[in-house]
Amino acid sequence: MEDSLVEYGYRRVLITLTAIMCALLEIVDSTIVNVALNDMRGNLGATLSEVGWVITAYAIGNVIIVPMTSWLSQQFGRRNYFAVSIIIFTVSSFLCGQATGIWELVLFRFIQGLGGGALLVTSQTIITESYPAKKRGMAQAIYGLGVIIGPTLGPPLGGYIVDHYSWPFIFYINLPIGIIATLLTLQFVRSPKYAEKKGRGEVDWWGIALLAISVGSLQYILEKGHDDDWFESSTIITLTVTAVFGFFFFIWRELTYKNPIVELRVLKNGNLRVGTILSFVLGFGLYGSTFIIPLYTQATLGWTAQQSGALMIPAALTTAVLMPIIGMLLQKGVRPQFLVAGGMVIFFVYSLWGYQVLTPDTGADNFFWMLIARGVGMGMLFIPISTLSLSTLKGQQIGQGAAFTGMMRQLGGSFGVALITTFLGHQTVVHKSILDTKLDIHSTMVQDRVHGMQMNFMAQGKSADQALQASYQSLNYMTYKQASILSYMDAFLYLGIIFLVCVPFILMIKGNSNKKVDLSEAMH
Repeated sequence: MEDSLVEYGYRRVLITLTAIMCALLEIVDSTIVNVALNDMRGNLGATLSEVGWVITAYAIGNVIIVPMTSWLSQQFGRRNYFAVSIIIFTVSSFLCGQATGIWELVLFRFIQGLGGGALLVTSQTIITESYPAKKRGMAQAIYGLGVIIGPTLGPPLGGYIVDHYSWPFIFYINLPIGIIATLLTLQFVRSPKYAEKKGRGEVDWWGIALLAISVGSLQYILEKGHDDDWFESSTIITLTVTAVFGFFFFIWRELTYKNPIVELRVLKNGNLRVGTILSFVLGFGLYGSTFIIPLYTQATLGWTAQQSGALMIPAALTTAVLMPIIGMLLQKGVRPQFLVAGGMVIFFVYSLWGYQVLTPDTGADNFFWMLIARGVGMGMLFIPISTLSLSTLKGQQIGQGAAFTGMMRQLGGSFGVALITTFLGHQTVVHKSILDTKLDIHSTMVQDRVHGMQMNFMAQGKSADQALQASYQSLNYMTYKQASILSYMDAFLYLGIIFLVCVPFILMIKGNSNKKVDLSEAMH
């Protein structure tokens, strides 16, 4: 690691703020639009399927560019590439707010995703190299906080803006932050010597094309698979074949080309291989659990988006308190394996808790301590996984490794949301079928319930036949709602089991057992 990049005094403070602003911009923007989709649909005259592309396009742009960040930084210089990425992100944010049609908005969101993809990985590298080794734990804790709480901040912030202003303002709030971050980057951020371009060489255009096609196809499958009924759709089948062959030829190209767009050889490092898998699991749990709870509270309990988002804030504050402590523990020589294992056990406890508290009328108080446990678990996972992944890499390899872990975290989140959505739909059908078979319509208890509802409907002015029909419809809705709750319970349980199964494998990882972790090279 080049010590010449270490900054002091006000320069370091400003660089830290710039990096954190950019990381939060990127992550918050990936979730802030979720609560505004309905307003966008009405304003732009789009269908539900079309407006879903506002999320999909951003995710595709994001996941395509992340693996290329190390190469692009070397081609153009890290400072220049970072500044251009912020400018692209900021300008496309303005254009998103100005969009007058749904496909115009989708295009600008894709471009915004391309600009935003660089912000996470590059800001992490910048913030680490600006600090001396003994202070990097705290810097990474602050950065990690942005990554963990970003998905949590998006929905309540978006809900507030949509309720009090209009949906374009969820994009306009990026403008002042983006302008300030660009000016600070150009003034204070420096490029490392090892990242300077060494000769022009040939651009790996085939590598870029294959990466974009294969990762883009995979992201589309994950985002749209459930809506299109997976392999019942010819589009999904075509894109699955495209993704498989695209990845095959991409890997072959990158391993044989002299100037690859993505340096796959860095995966020879055992710790990084393990770290990419753990980053995938972390993304699965982070985005999956952030997806389940607002969905449950809004769809089943009837909460507003703002109420659902606010529910997650105490967990984010818990993570905020815990992050610096985890950083200090790592610097004092605690093995990251133990912290990761502990975090996964706590996440399992959170999932088991969720499995037990879900009811048709669960109150906000019932979620509080359960979500605090989630905050503790996530706080114990992010920094140690980063440490474990990249602790044995040097110089330019760190940026390449950070790109892999960033991409896997993003893909893990996409897999998590896609699989959980499909799982919830499937389990709801299964539980509804079971409940229907156990519901004896001829039993005295059921007939008394139907008769009571019929009387209520007749008191509201319905005829006897209309009231009876409405009663049976209400009974059907009750069983559907109960089946839905049981499916959410299953999702919590299986999500926890995934984390618990990982624990023994993590404890078997060797390395860093008798020495302090060198955060100067580990924390990217």
